[in-house]
Amino acid sequence: MTLSHRNTAQTLLTVSCSVVLLVAGSSSISAQNYRSSFLPPTPHHAAAEDSTIDSPPEVPSELYMKESPNLLPASMSTPRNAEIENRLRKAEDRFAAGQRAYQQGSMEEARREFNQAVDILLAAPDSGPERARIENRLEQMVDAIFRYDINGLGSGEDSDKVVFDKSPLDEVIEMTFPLDPRLKSKVKDEVTATSSQLPLEVNDAVLSYIHFFSSDRGRKILEYGIQRSGRYRPMINRILDEESVPRELIYLAQIESGFSPRAVSYRAAVGMWQFIRDTGRQYGLTQSAVTDDRLDPEKATRAAARHLHDLYTQFGDWYLAMAAYNCGPMCVDKAVERTGYADFWKLRDIGVLPKETTNYVPVIVAITIMLKNAKDYGLDQIRFDDPLEYDSVKMDSATNVALIADAVERPVTEVRELNPALLGSVAPSGFEMRVPKGSSQTLLSTLENVPENRRANSRIHKVQFGETLASIAKRYSVSPNSLAGVNNSTLDAPSVGDVLLVPFAETRTAQSRSVKASASRRAAPVRTVASKGHATAVRQTTSPVRKASYTTHATPKALHKKATLKTASLH
Repeated sequence: MTLSHRNTAQTLLTVSCSVVLLVAGSSSISAQNYRSSFLPPTPHHAAAEDSTIDSPPEVPSELYMKESPNLLPASMSTPRNAEIENRLRKAEDRFAAGQRAYQQGSMEEARREFNQAVDILLAAPDSGPERARIENRLEQMVDAIFRYDINGLGSGEDSDKVVFDKSPLDEVIEMTFPLDPRLKSKVKDEVTATSSQLPLEVNDAVLSYIHFFSSDRGRKILEYGIQRSGRYRPMINRILDEESVPRELIYLAQIESGFSPRAVSYRAAVGMWQFIRDTGRQYGLTQSAVTDDRLDPEKATRAAARHLHDLYTQFGDWYLAMAAYNCGPMCVDKAVERTGYADFWKLRDIGVLPKETTNYVPVIVAITIMLKNAKDYGLDQIRFDDPLEYDSVKMDSATNVALIADAVERPVTEVRELNPALLGSVAPSGFEMRVPKGSSQTLLSTLENVPENRRANSRIHKVQFGETLASIAKRYSVSPNSLAGVNNSTLDAPSVGDVLLVPFAETRTAQSRSVKASASRRAAPVRTVASKGHATAVRQTTSPVRKASYTTHATPKALHKKATLKTASLH
């Protein structure tokens, strides 16, 4: 990274943090030193282990990521590694300090700490075998600070509207692409040397899609899904193994949804594995007005694996099972019965399957071949997102997501990302709420001190030095009398460390709603589709902000672009 690039990125990140963090965000509570003005003291609970990083540790991929060997002599590499470790540790310390300041309502201090964390990483040497680690953590910090920024602006207070992503299947499945004759011998050699539980066929249909995904347009679709798959890959592979399904069928999720839990197709199939309502219910994916298990990555993966296994049992062939997954088992069964051919490629050639299905299977085979030979297609350097790690807590009463976020000291947006199956802003009683790993005890300790009838429409605030009931009420746009009444207290100044309930219904002012709507409009264009009986906003995959959010290489140019787009979207 050149000095000019470094200064530009630093300036943009500073502006982004400075503009947004001046606005007070949500506050939260620690399990330690808990004092409440509205309830008697409760037994002490051990605090959850403190973490100095915002996301789980990076887990290398077993399929694609090939780490470059350290070619430096031991005498040279050890000091360099020590220097990088020291720099990363210092940046983590500053970032953690910024998180604590943010949760305490000290926006200026949080801004300074976040800026220092970014400065430390930006000042790292421009080259070296460990440079990728610096750039990867820098990009993660940018995303994390951006989430805090959104929360501070009020955008973290989600409405009941569910925002879906567009399924990549809609973009490529009906199209045909030219064939590059030079690919045939190369791909045949690759397949011969490739170990796969799924038979790999090389024909013109497969080759045409390999050619498409090797183009700039097709590669972007592929890269987005590959990077995002890191969040779910360990979980998916585990379930596929448990259900005796070839691991290669993970790539159904690549083309169905780009590994987005909230993908939706024009046919109203939703989720990472694109279940329609009836098939979802058949495999135990319950749907209600407030939750939809088709959007739950783990539940939907289990259902998809069992469905695929059942289809294989019915047809005795994985290609026919994949075809039936797309168009339905009755469609494939009738094609086999009508022609006498129980072979997908023969059925494809004679044109007795829907056009979408005839392309669906070749797409998956093409992606499988490419990703099993990632280096040959320049895909081996794509970084995976970190695997999601979380605790699950069963809600014993309806509880607002903002209250949960306050309790675990994380932005609402981060908690929402862990719970895509939740359609509204309130988790119903009985819902298995996922929270950042290590924070479940803190959440339980907090909920014990909040009356059940208040959990759905309140959030919490821990009193800091110098705060008065009036200043706290102003911060959340509620009246002092209302705040005092909810907490059974007088208008006298509360004590430092007291925890107050804040009526959630009154926290959204017209100004915060306007800011939220403006940020949403700038974030991405939307279209409207019919889903679950009402209009739903669907985020387009062509959003410039989205492209920035899933940059696959943290080059100075990419970071510059990301910072620019994010800064622009917040003004």
